[in-house]
Amino acid sequence: MAGQGVTVLEGDGEDLDDLYKRICTAINTDGPVAVINYRPMCPGIVGLEGSTHGHDVVSVKVALEYLESRGQQAAADFLREVKAPKNEAVFLGSSDKWDANRNVFGDVAVNILSRLSEAERYEKVRVVDSDLEGSCGLFKIHAAYPDIFISSGIMERGNFSAAAGFGMEAGKQGIFGTFSAFLEMLMSEITMARLNNSNVLSHFSHSGIDDMADNTCHFGINNFFADNGLDDAYATNLYFPADPLQMKACLETIFFDPGLRFVFSTRSKVPTILNESGEEYFGGDYKFVSGKDEVIREGTQGYVISFGESLYRALDAVERLKQEGIDVGLINKPTLNVIDEDMLAKVGNSPLVLIVESYNRKTGLGSRFGSWLLERGLTPKFAHIATHKEGCGGLWEQFPHQGIDPAGIIAKVKEMIG
Repeated sequence: MAGQGVTVLEGDGEDLDDLYKRICTAINTDGPVAVINYRPMCPGIVGLEGSTHGHDVVSVKVALEYLESRGQQAAADFLREVKAPKNEAVFLGSSDKWDANRNVFGDVAVNILSRLSEAERYEKVRVVDSDLEGSCGLFKIHAAYPDIFISSGIMERGNFSAAAGFGMEAGKQGIFGTFSAFLEMLMSEITMARLNNSNVLSHFSHSGIDDMADNTCHFGINNFFADNGLDDAYATNLYFPADPLQMKACLETIFFDPGLRFVFSTRSKVPTILNESGEEYFGGDYKFVSGKDEVIREGTQGYVISFGESLYRALDAVERLKQEGIDVGLINKPTLNVIDEDMLAKVGNSPLVLIVESYNRKTGLGSRFGSWLLERGLTPKFAHIATHKEGCGGLWEQFPHQGIDPAGIIAKVKEMIG
């Protein structure tokens, strides 16, 4: 900046007297002035000062040492007595194998890219990170193929545009990743990428609300905003696989598809979905078909429709309802924004339809699905439960707080049946 003629006033951000002096100087200086303050993250906290780990929660060990060093023994003693609540629930219809889809994305991407020659990879693919590669699984691509990986920074709009710019040419694609909460800032860039016929595979992790200790500010609940093109626009599909096996199958199918592809995953791990015989639903010869919904359980009294990390909770609810003699089925909708006409007719001719999702009740699947039914003259009893209030500050507790856990789903189905 100094080289461009800007007056630059540098100093220690913790030295308030010097900071005040520089601010006064800036106010009384003609022309542009940059007041630059150098300060370590978490000053004065041993074990965190100067470390980016200060962006996350403070560990109990570091917190205890800090409190005790400041004479806050009562606070330290209280902290020692706190017991982390555990979710003891057993989910029917799912296996005891759990994995994080956000990391599975990276594993599968590396496997697919390994089938290309080094020259092909460099010619056809660029991965642009927004300082969140460790959280989005992109670090796996970085480790395997650093030559196609661009470590950028916390500037999602520029990074998505860079990925889209690379993917403007047929046969090439950018890969982009960040948290779902930050998708909302990309609307203009997504529109421009679509108008330029760009090919971008975007992975938005931390979707929904599950295990979201950061609370409402990090909820990834407005992901349907990405589907903001016109009916005849360049392809834009939204995908939310239900378990690790479906994530793998989904990526194998869509990885090199043209257009904008948004793949969502959660911060939390998810279990493997089982069929009625107790086998892996998305294992064996399963093939993912973009745009097609899937019958997880049949039912004669109506259907619950869900996706992503809500699916295994909805499956547990459906299994328990069947045990009580209430025969509702379950539909998985992994391609969120595409209408499956056959499945829509199937559920629309049933007695009831209940949409269960962790997305925003105002902008999620349920806000569209009722219109889709009415436009086709289908009039089942319809309801929609989703995220609708501020977070509770918990982890798994976020789902019961919103009423979209198995107990909440069961209660809603019973209310609809009467």
